[in-house]
Amino acid sequence: MSSARILVVDDDPQARDLLQRLLGTLGAVSQAPHPKAAAEKLAETAYDLVLTDMAMPEPGDGLKVLQEVKAHLPDTPVIVVTAFGNIEGALDSIQLGAFDYLAKPFDVDAILRVARRALEQKRLVEENRSLRQQVDRSALVGRSPALLEVYKQVARAAASNVPVLITGETGTGKEMVARALHKRSPRASGSFIPVDCGAITESLMESELFGHAKGSFTGASGARRGVFEEANGGTLFLDEIGDVGMKVQSQLLRVLQEGEIRRVGESVPVKVDARVVAATNKDLKERVAEGLFREDLLYRLDVVHLHLPPVRERREDIPSLVQHFAARHARGGVSPVVTPEAMSRLTAYDWPGNVRQLENVVARALALNVTGVLGPQDFPEPIGDAPKRLTGLAGDMPSLAELSRRYAAHVLQAVGGNKSEAARLLDVDRKTLYKLLEASGAETPES
Repeated sequence: MSSARILVVDDDPQARDLLQRLLGTLGAVSQAPHPKAAAEKLAETAYDLVLTDMAMPEPGDGLKVLQEVKAHLPDTPVIVVTAFGNIEGALDSIQLGAFDYLAKPFDVDAILRVARRALEQKRLVEENRSLRQQVDRSALVGRSPALLEVYKQVARAAASNVPVLITGETGTGKEMVARALHKRSPRASGSFIPVDCGAITESLMESELFGHAKGSFTGASGARRGVFEEANGGTLFLDEIGDVGMKVQSQLLRVLQEGEIRRVGESVPVKVDARVVAATNKDLKERVAEGLFREDLLYRLDVVHLHLPPVRERREDIPSLVQHFAARHARGGVSPVVTPEAMSRLTAYDWPGNVRQLENVVARALALNVTGVLGPQDFPEPIGDAPKRLTGLAGDMPSLAELSRRYAAHVLQAVGGNKSEAARLLDVDRKTLYKLLEASGAETPES
């Protein structure tokens, strides 16, 4: 990010000048002598990095600057600088969303190293957002490096016409990726035809793919087009390609080589123009070694290879996925609240069924919960708490006071610990907010 915009906040003019010289190699550096001046600059300019001193005279300190940044520019990283005697305050800032902290006196190499990492994170977040918009944000959710690589490959491969092979465990979203490829391709106006190869018997697969003539086999009372013809000008998605038998594999190879099919019971070839995207949860190289899959067909299908990692290998995406599915299955357009404890348990679970299982669990929890606040008790074992025996509806429903306490804690977390802002959003005074938070046992960091 060569043209990065950096803001340095410190009441010491010498420290500001030093930091401006050091960071000037990374971009354009602006200065602010106190949090109020920083807030004015943040309202005017979208900075890529903010570096702030922790201890400054009133009004406010480094935490105030951090809260201002998160309010105006939530994706902008903040580095906190602190004296050795205030390390505890710096750690508090990390909990509130700071990227990192540095101790005085300055270590020039450390400042530049941390600043470069922070700017790189900002760049990746922006690239992630751009690519997700390109490949249908509703289908792919997450910010992990592994998923970002998938976004990149989808964006690059979409414009071409070559076959694509998507691999990954069951439930990782292979069809979503195939649809994203189609939607971003020049074939988007054509049909997207999905075929579950694992659900069709070998005897019917040939007719399903290539069509058949009237009377070509028992039950063929009329001619029928196959999915290759239906997908002409569009995309044919062959899910679970590893389950296709050897005879049909030979026919698929011929279609990919010649661009034509033969309907069952006919000898005249028919030209087809469908882009083939295949997917499997099996290791096709192992199946080749076992004699169950043609090696030449694998080479034809695996021109572009996209691998979707399982959810357990990208746990940082789980909160985004949970919120995405909660919003999708919310009642009446009201976005549900997932408590921190519930989110922690959801993130810790391994999700053997991957994204599909996660969505089903969230949808089930919302279907059975009428409060709009999802806690550990709303999720089945081993994810959440053991289900209670129902002795009466009222005994298993949280009270209004309990819901108020949970919601106050959620709002406080959402605004980075700023109690004044939380009180404003809740339309209560700070004294009432304190009572709610103390009753719920929530931590109340000073704003």
